[in-house]
Amino acid sequence: MKKIAVFCGASIGFNPIYKTEAKNVGAYFGKNNIGLVYGAGKIGMMGALADELLKYNGEVIGIIPHLLKHEEVLHSDITQVIVTKKMSTRKVKMSRLVDGYIALAGGFGTLDEIFEVLTLGQLGIESKPIGFLNTNNFFNPIIQQLDLMVKEGFLKQENRDMVLISDAIEDLINQMNTYEAPKMTKIVNTVAKK
Repeated sequence: MKKIAVFCGASIGFNPIYKTEAKNVGAYFGKNNIGLVYGAGKIGMMGALADELLKYNGEVIGIIPHLLKHEEVLHSDITQVIVTKKMSTRKVKMSRLVDGYIALAGGFGTLDEIFEVLTLGQLGIESKPIGFLNTNNFFNPIIQQLDLMVKEGFLKQENRDMVLISDAIEDLINQMNTYEAPKMTKIVNTVAKK
């Protein structure tokens, strides 16, 4: 893993454990020469993560859509800022730069981004490892929902298994380093001809 996209909150949350974990991830990346690609924010979990990695002189690449580029949000001290016209362009640029993805605690944006890469993995478009850092059991309800989707026949077990989960960054990175994407079958057009 040379570069990892991390999706996390623009808020810090109510429990200080989340900020502590974001800083722990930044320190781990710094000590292990892993570059960060993220949403370019200086606030919340994003800011805590980036600031900690910068203390180790680590590479921090922020990719932000123009509509979110405000002085109070944009981190100006990072290695590189890439401004895109649209959110969708931002996601494509992230994909081209990274070797994997990690979700830390966050809100709608975090879930949107991590589930988009999971969907691309399910379709065989993306084959990079995707991890949930389950600090304070934050993702437990989502993990339970994924298991229910398998049980009820809406998600295949091999696609559910694409979600790597740990409460320790060291273990999560180890899982990501040994990850093998599932073999995908081609989608068959089942629409009957008239």
